[in-house]
Amino acid sequence: MNTFAKITATETKLFLRTPFMAVAGILLPAAVLLAVGAIPGMTQPSPAAGGYRFIDAWVPSVIVISLAMLALQSIPGAVATYREQGVLRRLATTPVHPANLLGAQLLIHVVVALAGIGLTLGVAHAAYDVPLPKHPLLFLVTLLLGTVSMFSFGLLAAAVARTAKAAGGFALIAFLPTMFFGGVYLPRPLLPEVLRRIGDYVPPGTQPLQDAWVGVGVQPLQLVVLAAFAAIGTALAAKLFRWE
Repeated sequence: MNTFAKITATETKLFLRTPFMAVAGILLPAAVLLAVGAIPGMTQPSPAAGGYRFIDAWVPSVIVISLAMLALQSIPGAVATYREQGVLRRLATTPVHPANLLGAQLLIHVVVALAGIGLTLGVAHAAYDVPLPKHPLLFLVTLLLGTVSMFSFGLLAAAVARTAKAAGGFALIAFLPTMFFGGVYLPRPLLPEVLRRIGDYVPPGTQPLQDAWVGVGVQPLQLVVLAAFAAIGTALAAKLFRWE
């Protein structure tokens, strides 16, 4: 077993010892979707939602909840706690590269996020007859880019925060705008035009996810921007990482 596999196995065990984030990441989005769908009018077509039902347009926003929570709260908090408790200082005396630890955290949380997203899509389809993505491959590509771009913010906070409290502060800077532009606080069709256009390019890519979902196509520039966020963010996190 190579170094990365060993670290991933160890981090998985530690992650599951306090399973709150794992359970929340998997179950919370689906629970929120069920609650929102029960609101009168959410399952009726609306001109404000482009003729779609609000629940149909809101599913990508539910995905934002899972990604933002895991990327911007769980990862920075876990790594910063290691740094605060001196765990990283001890790891620094070993040949372990920071990319191994960050990569392990990324892999674990992405798996949890995808499990939660898969459950959410299934619940949306079963409970409210929300159609599955019309361009499934394009949806998966957009979801992958959006997920990694979102997690790159969390990795950056994890790389530089000296304490868990500081990590939470850094992550909050990205958390609130992500939730806002992702349409979590207010459905995106109800946002002003300029805010919707900004949100079109903000990770995790709520608008391109919606476009792939309904089959209208995704603008290539949106995918390029998400890929740039993902590549630059993860590279900076590895470069700026400090053991203590």
